[in-house]
Amino acid sequence: MNTQRNENQVRTVLRMRAREGCETQFETAWRAAAAEISRIPGNLRQELVRDAEDPRTFLITSDWSDQSSLDAFGRSAVRDQLTAVLRDLRESADKNTYHVLHDVPAQGPRIRVDVTITVAEGQEQAYERAYRKVAERMRGTPGHVREELLREPGTSTYHLFAEWENDEVFNAWADDPAHLEQTAPLLPYLLESFQRTTYHIIARPEEWPAEESPPAEPTPRAEDAVAVAAAAPRLPAAAVQQPPAVTAPQPAAVVAAEAPRPVAVSKVGAADTDVLIVGAGPAGLTAAIELARRGVSCRIIDKRAELSGSADKAIGIQCRTMEIWEDIGVVREAMDAGMWLHGQTVYVNGRQTHQVDWDLPELPYAHLGLPQYETERILTRRLAELGVTVERGYELRDFTQDASGVTASVVHSSGTAQTVRAGYLVGCDGAHSTVRERLGLTFEGGMGMFPQLFMLGDVDLDWSMPEGHLLRMIQVEDEEMKGMLVCVPLRGPGRYRVATLAPAHLQSEVGSGPVPPGFSQEYTPPELSDIQAVLDKLAPAPTTASNLRWSSIFRIKHGIVDRYRVGRAFVAGDAAHLHPPAGGQGMNTGIQDAWNLGWKLALAVRGLATPGLLDSYEAERRPAGKSIVDRAVRVAFTDEMDMDDEKEQFLTEMQMTMTYVGSPLVDEALEDAGTFVAGPRPGDRAPDAEHLRRFGVGHPLRLFELTRGTAHTLLVYADAATTGDEMFEFEKLAGRVRGQDQDLITVYVLASPDASVPTDLDLPVLRDTADAFRTAYGIRGTSAYLIRPDGHVGFRCAPVSSAALDGHLAKIFAT
Repeated sequence: MNTQRNENQVRTVLRMRAREGCETQFETAWRAAAAEISRIPGNLRQELVRDAEDPRTFLITSDWSDQSSLDAFGRSAVRDQLTAVLRDLRESADKNTYHVLHDVPAQGPRIRVDVTITVAEGQEQAYERAYRKVAERMRGTPGHVREELLREPGTSTYHLFAEWENDEVFNAWADDPAHLEQTAPLLPYLLESFQRTTYHIIARPEEWPAEESPPAEPTPRAEDAVAVAAAAPRLPAAAVQQPPAVTAPQPAAVVAAEAPRPVAVSKVGAADTDVLIVGAGPAGLTAAIELARRGVSCRIIDKRAELSGSADKAIGIQCRTMEIWEDIGVVREAMDAGMWLHGQTVYVNGRQTHQVDWDLPELPYAHLGLPQYETERILTRRLAELGVTVERGYELRDFTQDASGVTASVVHSSGTAQTVRAGYLVGCDGAHSTVRERLGLTFEGGMGMFPQLFMLGDVDLDWSMPEGHLLRMIQVEDEEMKGMLVCVPLRGPGRYRVATLAPAHLQSEVGSGPVPPGFSQEYTPPELSDIQAVLDKLAPAPTTASNLRWSSIFRIKHGIVDRYRVGRAFVAGDAAHLHPPAGGQGMNTGIQDAWNLGWKLALAVRGLATPGLLDSYEAERRPAGKSIVDRAVRVAFTDEMDMDDEKEQFLTEMQMTMTYVGSPLVDEALEDAGTFVAGPRPGDRAPDAEHLRRFGVGHPLRLFELTRGTAHTLLVYADAATTGDEMFEFEKLAGRVRGQDQDLITVYVLASPDASVPTDLDLPVLRDTADAFRTAYGIRGTSAYLIRPDGHVGFRCAPVSSAALDGHLAKIFAT
């Protein structure tokens, strides 16, 4: 068989799903057809792999000497034979994403890893140079067999096909932080665009035993699938950088994701509580607060006996979280306990490259520095005001699900065990989540799965840096990132939290080996001299560290789970996504997870939710989580100022531009697309607006004062062209909407300064005296916005349409 590679060689990839019970016949039939195809001129090699999570799904890969050989095969009788052989064995060829694929038992152990990277236009040659550099470093790596680099014709998308002896050697290499030294030249490209798939090689035609023969009567059916061809210039062997997704076992007692999801019901029969929340960190506390605000009973447990009292976790409260805290009722206490962050300064190789002031008076709140232990204290007190106490010292050991609820086994630190029956379960139990493990959720391979060793410290810094600025420092040598340091101000003169990669001698002390997602362990804490050594290397001179209050070393992977919901159980916060230990992205994202889930879960408990409402939690939060994880890793390991528009970058970092556009839960109805000249789209964050006036109130109001609370808010806008009859139609609309349940939707009319409003209109009316609302929401003419309880636009229409609004509400409310 000719395996010589040339620039014209192409590869085809065909995905098929066998009918249930026909997997073995499918494999046998493919072997027979492949034996014939291997004799066609130009066919170099074929492989069959199988999906580990869906054993009925197969992927067929073929290498061809050139496009003309492939085209000739496409017109040949042998191709028709393949179609006929597999015809009745095939169910669907629609599945087009894979995570881990494994071999049929008793086949060879070798694996193939496909790393897909799309580089920026004009960076192709630089990427190929980096690839060759890595290839030299990979020579002699134990277990590494061979690789090839392929490029999709007419694009800047590359595929690295790497073959390893087996899973074990690949995992050992990928889980050892030392491999980052080998693959560092590729890191900038992996951070921008990265997808990895791992396959187990089943067989190659040339490796089949000579005595093996095809079946006498191959069973018919398979339709054509589109083959993916990629040009394959021959380049040196190189490395992939990511470890494969770690697949956790799926307990038989847990309801599978595809099991029927029951329609939400109010108050599950003999339940101890409507919702059991596991974990009393910021995400768990937020979820409990949102449920308690709506009168939903919940229990929240945490295995920690006491609240933390040291700055060992997140310390940045983003602008969007501050808005959420205003709604919850804790923003003033947070401001009193924290300190404002005024800007950001970036150094690369000791030279200042950026200095940005975060002075955006149009935002309701700036970026606040607040240690996580203070965050937990504030949220715990707010939850207690709502009548819910955190049950400390309780650990979840296991749980099962059925059609009407969840049964959880809980053990107190004293050894006392109890069984808790709840309608739903929310896992906010952090990086080592028991809920995640018991649900069998897996961390997807992706660009965030790097096993770094970090060093953290709480120190005083003597330097000439602007006060209140977050500092990022990067060292780059020969286009490779050699070091990073993040310093975040804490309350107190010169006090900072520093986060950096641990030095080599500490890495050697900790050792290597597999690092499960979320794994962290306390080691001998670093000393002040360790932190000073990093400052000497990365910070502008002179910089002196002193007064080390606390320090720690831990290893962690970064990534996101494949699902956020399984039946009646959910994950949020670090149980769902893991981030680098800098910038507070993980904590803030977890708070927003709970903020999104809370109002939906409350409706479900009360029997007011449509069957699909809870599905929208994963549909909205998982894409947002993945985007934030990916960006957090880029920020941690590159020059963070990666946008030309510094204001836009800050808003992105603060999650002010995070959107649910495209969610099945948001929509609009527009007769004229030009009605909204700007403003938030359905799914976007709903902005504030000032200078609203209400008769009888001697001071101006903000829009956030209207949208605050647990209900949806319908804002109907009227201008000078809006007639009195139209306004009375608003009244009828409001009556019908509010008639369903008074606490579900509130309605306001916002009138332009020149609008004529009937004095007997039975609706609350506010004047948009400075056109602030009309400007912020891009309105031109009579229209309406529906703001969700989580502060995102759920629906908008122009003109106001009762039928369109009813259609949207039918996606949310069961009545």
